[in-house]
Amino acid sequence: MHPLREAMLDQMRLRGHAPRTQASYVHAVSLLSRYYRRSPDRLSPADLQNWILYLVKERQLSAATCRLYLNAIRFFYLQVLKWPSCQLELTTPKRPQRIPDLLSPGDVRRIIEHADNPKYAMMLALCYACGLRVSELVALQVSHIHGEAGYCQVVQAKGQKDRQVPLPDTILRMLRGYWSAFRPVSWLFTGRDPERPLCIDSVQKYYRKTRLKAGISGSGGIHGLRHAFATHQLAAGMSIQQLKDILGHRHLSTTARYLHWYPPKPLVKFDLLADASQEAGHD
Repeated sequence: MHPLREAMLDQMRLRGHAPRTQASYVHAVSLLSRYYRRSPDRLSPADLQNWILYLVKERQLSAATCRLYLNAIRFFYLQVLKWPSCQLELTTPKRPQRIPDLLSPGDVRRIIEHADNPKYAMMLALCYACGLRVSELVALQVSHIHGEAGYCQVVQAKGQKDRQVPLPDTILRMLRGYWSAFRPVSWLFTGRDPERPLCIDSVQKYYRKTRLKAGISGSGGIHGLRHAFATHQLAAGMSIQQLKDILGHRHLSTTARYLHWYPPKPLVKFDLLADASQEAGHD
């Protein structure tokens, strides 16, 4: 392995970056090096900015992808090569602020009902009921389900944090039935190899297929179930602080983004407006 690649991986391991983040960052720096056909430690800040421009103008990559690549090269040059931060004041396109399609409670119910595989049906139901990330879902072990106490333990999730998520009674009953049928030993959800957890791509593909079968329009992956959980809980009266803790967010501002799905509420009740119009008619 190239020393610079190994040094970058070491720095990411020290900071607790997830394996998928490590792979994405290394891939981005590799693309940069191949574009110039030079080792990345021989490039200048102008080279980096020109590469970002190439990604936007020639490859027409999305703002989100460009920002991912920017974060990767910033990490490499600041943490591995120890460049001063002033040399990496690069410009990327602003990420569009869009409100994604939101699943209604009825949409979620139809998706789960159209899951014809009981293992995946259990996964989709658990993902929604606990607001889990798909990476957290596949990483669950049997020992993480605490039935008597009524919670699910999420271990070393994003940001290397543990948390406890309440399990509704209906989900607990489903989990007991699932365990009786499949008898998982270590990992809660496995593929063909009972010693390894089910891969994320398999869950994503099944979710998209089932969503299509349920006749749910729009786009988006299984993360939409987490979005739906968060928004539905806020609508049901859960405090934003409690939701933050359940979702495992570091900052309250991240959780507050789910408030954007709410339609604006009228400042005055309609019945008061009606009364006012009737009084105006008498004048």
